[in-house]
Amino acid sequence: MSKVVKLQLGEYRPVYFYDLNGVECERGDYVIMEVERGSEFGKVLSKIDRLPERSNESVKGKVLRKATEGDLKQIENNRMKAKDTLSTCIRKITDRKLDMQIVKAEYTFDSSKIIFSFTADGRIDFRHLVKDLARVFRVRIELKQIGVRDKAKIVSGFGVCGREFCCSSYMNSFHPLSIKMAKEQGLPLNPSRISGSCGRIKCCMAYEFNVYRESAKNLPRINEKIDTPEGKGKIIDVNILKRIVYIDVGEGQIIKKVYPQKEGKQKENER
Repeated sequence: MSKVVKLQLGEYRPVYFYDLNGVECERGDYVIMEVERGSEFGKVLSKIDRLPERSNESVKGKVLRKATEGDLKQIENNRMKAKDTLSTCIRKITDRKLDMQIVKAEYTFDSSKIIFSFTADGRIDFRHLVKDLARVFRVRIELKQIGVRDKAKIVSGFGVCGREFCCSSYMNSFHPLSIKMAKEQGLPLNPSRISGSCGRIKCCMAYEFNVYRESAKNLPRINEKIDTPEGKGKIIDVNILKRIVYIDVGEGQIIKKVYPQKEGKQKENER
């Protein structure tokens, strides 16, 4: 049975599964595969024996070959040609008075189509723009509206941590994020602290979410009232990873209680 390979189609485009078709390749290699109308290039992300039985994914097509030196030169030439199309596209957008921002242009491997990725606040009627661009470049034109997270992945940059954006450096796809992830980790719900450069919740909020959620089990919540040897108190702070809670028992007295990993054992220390 032929193995299945996980590929990122073109540059910054969706990830799909393809039949490896006996082609020898490794992670990080570029390959040429068949698509609905012609051929396209993709980057190998991983290889598996087969898709899981209950997977919602499907095999899109077959890998034709590992990219040759000639193929790689063509990919690079396409990148250079795509950059040259941006100024024309921007000019046509201005002529049509369309409220949209072009982020990237990309030729397909066989140069039969140019894909223009753009951002906009709402829906854009770009039918006339497509015709304008097709007349100029004499190829098929695709205009693809993307979100702010996709834009950050393409443009790239550095986060407050000093590292390159996770989305542009190694993430192949985005995972769901919610404000709950910040709450569970006890982070201040300050947009400037929990939002990335794209304006959305930082992708790294998800990295330790499950660890925090598991560690928080059997720990009291902030503002919860509990009994202590000093009387009733209210939880004012929780250090989830160290499993320490701080309790206000009144009259300015705050005590610290440590919850060991094993249930049923607790020790108390005064601060």
